[in-house]
Amino acid sequence: MIQKLKKELYAYKILLKSLPATVFSFYVLSIVIMNLLANKSIALPWWMGFDCGFIISWIGFLAMDIVTKHFGPKAATRMTILALFINLFIALLFFAISNIAGSWGAAIETNGETNSVINTAINRVFAGNWYVLFGSSIAIAISSIVNNFSNWGIGKIFKAKPDSFVAYISRSYISSAIGQFVDNIIFAFVVSYVLFQWSIVQCITSAVLGMLFELICQIIFSPWGFYICKKWKKENVGELYLQQFREV
Repeated sequence: MIQKLKKELYAYKILLKSLPATVFSFYVLSIVIMNLLANKSIALPWWMGFDCGFIISWIGFLAMDIVTKHFGPKAATRMTILALFINLFIALLFFAISNIAGSWGAAIETNGETNSVINTAINRVFAGNWYVLFGSSIAIAISSIVNNFSNWGIGKIFKAKPDSFVAYISRSYISSAIGQFVDNIIFAFVVSYVLFQWSIVQCITSAVLGMLFELICQIIFSPWGFYICKKWKKENVGELYLQQFREV
């Protein structure tokens, strides 16, 4: 058990040395910002339920697809777990900041009770709802495993031309659709159904329509992801990790 833990920690160490900072940074930021945006709902017909987190969530899946293609599904899953710990740290930091006495910029020009209401509202947004963080973390953890390993599995079908554009978009579109739906449906029932009192219809429609919206974003930006993968392979990015933990 201890040896397995040491090996896993070593894998994280090598992965952090090998994984380009830009993609990892975008991935972490997408999770942090997604949790903040989840505090704002979108005004839609009663049978639809959306929060603004949908606008940014596709970035995380794009990053996972890129990492899965180049490093493998275990590496992408390790990236997710590390990002969730970073998100937890930032959430704790936001919570501490929300309890510091003072006024937010939006409340500076107001006085009295209005000032207090604005400050309280903004502090609550940054303090976050820990149930939302809990539900979001479960949804991201499970959906990332589904996305990463389905992406990898679909890639095995294209044995003749595994690095072709058709192979990349096929594994990206299908895995993202499945992963996004899993992420949306878990978050909808764990968080929105319980906390925001969404109906079952709203939970299901939000999961399906959210998946479609995020899939469209994937279709638009997948050529960029394909370009990154080609560039990484050409430049032997992450060779240290690939030599020791090759999965693809």
